[in-house]
Amino acid sequence: MEASIALFDENGFSETSVQDIVDALGVTKGTFYYYFKSKEELLMDIHLRYIEGLLEKQKKIIGDPAKTAKEKVLDIVYMLIHNIEKQGRQARVFFREMKHLNEEHLKKISEKRDMFRYGLQSLIEKGIKNGEFREDLHPSIAALTVLGAANWSYQWFRPDGELSDFEIAKQMVAILLEGMEKRSSAIG
Repeated sequence: MEASIALFDENGFSETSVQDIVDALGVTKGTFYYYFKSKEELLMDIHLRYIEGLLEKQKKIIGDPAKTAKEKVLDIVYMLIHNIEKQGRQARVFFREMKHLNEEHLKKISEKRDMFRYGLQSLIEKGIKNGEFREDLHPSIAALTVLGAANWSYQWFRPDGELSDFEIAKQMVAILLEGMEKRSSAIG
């Protein structure tokens, strides 16, 4: 799996052959086909492991009764950026190579991505209801905005850059939440 992720990240899914994968591992094609029916099935497995890991982490964050909705949004953004730092190659393959999944596999991954989005959307709805976020927000648009910002960081985030993953998450959430926080009516 790791060798395949590295090859897909470096060369792209289309440009990587099963032969490239088995050569990198020093095994035969028979070994590859013992575990996977096709290269596309391997790609699906990579996608499933990535999104299911995110869903599991998101569930723990959302289920934490000690944190506010704002804190949970920060935790989710941090988790996404941190995951990109720790699993950069897999994250890039997840976001870039999804187009190579067949219709059935794409539907399954899309459903899981929607579960993640709806989890965040539900959190934002709770934040609106409890007064942490503005009442005029459309929760779906807010969730997509947060995810768009965090998920795109796979393109530009560098773990050895000026800011850590947590510092970047705090900056992003500060920028996003200033537009989401409920404002006091005493302020002009």
